[in-house]
Amino acid sequence: MLLSILLFLGSEDIILIAVVVLLLFGGKKIPELMKGLGKGVKSFKDGMEGIDNELKNPLKQEPAKEPEKDKPPEKTVNEPSP
Repeated sequence: MLLSILLFLGSEDIILIAVVVLLLFGGKKIPELMKGLGKGVKSFKDGMEGIDNELKNPLKQEPAKEPEKDKPPEKTVNEPSP
């Protein structure tokens, strides 16, 4: 959808939008906004890759540990000591 909108914008329209953004946010704030936008896009891509990895490599279930049979049971609080 965004691509179809960009196809209908001419160079004059894009320059006008850039000037309006520059006037609204100022020259010093734009790099901060672009840095934040870049971090958001990177985070989104990392999340999508994580989902792809989970779908391609399903979770492997580890076998449950068997209880130790040689070890005597621990004493409870109510048992008298010898």
